[in-house]
Amino acid sequence: MRNSKTAKVRDDAQFFGNEKIWKILARTAPPVMLAQLIQAMYNIVDSFFVGRFSGDGLTALSVIFPVQLIITALAVGTGVGVNTAMSRRYAIGDNKGANRTGGAGMVCAVVLWALFTAVSVPLMRPYVTTSAQSPAAIDYAVQYGTIVCAGSLGIFLESIWTKVHQAHGNMMVPMIAQIAGAVTNIVLDPLLIFGLWIFPQLGVAGAAYATVAGQVVAAIIVGVRGFRAPPPIAEFFTHVKEIFRLGYPSIFMQALYTVYIVVLNIILKGFSDDAVTVLGLYYKMQTFFFIPLQGLQTCIVPVLSYNYAQRKFARDRLIMRDSIIFSMAFMLVGVLCFELIPVQLISVFSSDDGVKSMGRVAFRIIGTSFLPAVPSLILPVFFQAIGKAVPSVLLSLTRQIFCLIPIFWGFSYLGLDYTWIAFPMAETITTAVGLILYVMQIKKWKKESVSVA
Repeated sequence: MRNSKTAKVRDDAQFFGNEKIWKILARTAPPVMLAQLIQAMYNIVDSFFVGRFSGDGLTALSVIFPVQLIITALAVGTGVGVNTAMSRRYAIGDNKGANRTGGAGMVCAVVLWALFTAVSVPLMRPYVTTSAQSPAAIDYAVQYGTIVCAGSLGIFLESIWTKVHQAHGNMMVPMIAQIAGAVTNIVLDPLLIFGLWIFPQLGVAGAAYATVAGQVVAAIIVGVRGFRAPPPIAEFFTHVKEIFRLGYPSIFMQALYTVYIVVLNIILKGFSDDAVTVLGLYYKMQTFFFIPLQGLQTCIVPVLSYNYAQRKFARDRLIMRDSIIFSMAFMLVGVLCFELIPVQLISVFSSDDGVKSMGRVAFRIIGTSFLPAVPSLILPVFFQAIGKAVPSVLLSLTRQIFCLIPIFWGFSYLGLDYTWIAFPMAETITTAVGLILYVMQIKKWKKESVSVA
């Protein structure tokens, strides 16, 4: 039985190195995309029900969104490190080492959750007051943020166990877990927010409890077969070092995402709370339309890593080419929606005329950034997967810190409508830098291939 299981893991991993690229993406991407679609849906449902409960509650969710991104950065980034490290070990036949990497990742997840909760809860109110003006919005944000931070153990564990499954090609169990978690959240949202049936009316806090419950359900499902025993103490820190060496670019990239949203919220607060709400709604909708790109980002990490470990450089280039083409095709849908029906998208969450008016202009300008965003976001993943942390981090810094924040801040002096131009400008500049670095890496591979021959 044990040998059969080991053989299956080996076959699943070798699938990454032998099968046609489009078949790999066709097998691995749809479950991930479906899971992320469900995830995006329940984020949208959160905003939908909270928006019906209170406009200040909707602002509160926008303010707490960066905090949730920090949680995601720590949890998913650590999971990416686990995924990449396990894939490399599978590539060289070290299944025992791969399992121990998964066990070390689980311990890291628990420690990160405890540390993050200890730091974030006391600082919640001081943070919230930097991004909201209304006393009601501030109270709702503190309430919601405290609950989702203290209850985030589920997402930390789920992120690790999901990557354990994905490291050897199992995308189905994570998909089922995501769907179950999303359904749990969607069902509990109206019950807890409005106090339906036997449930008390908890308002915005009810949305937070529903989110935590969904994360716990997802963690339980992937944990049943994703659990791996921690390695012996003598090996533990070796595995931890490897996990964070491979995962820290992802953590850093997503943490920067949080930093620039916080800074943008502070700038937008100078205009109005409605402007902060518009940015929050954009990121909710962006998550929905970026699902194909995010799904491919998730799927290509173990594939790129596996083939790089076997020095199949030409195959890595094909993976990148096909991933960018597929993502561009899907992203056209988002462009069309943001350009043609921005008000209809916003009206799903808010009936406020000020939010609609600001959002119409913002969505149409930001929509032009979607196509250049594809290589801007996939190229850092490429460098991360092949263990090149410096260019991956450089691209993230270029996109989110060196470009977006200063351009956004500069245009804010011209008026609110001009600030949104920062999005397409930042994506275009980052894509140009990323392509230069990518071409340099390809040339390096060609030299290595010639020297080996």
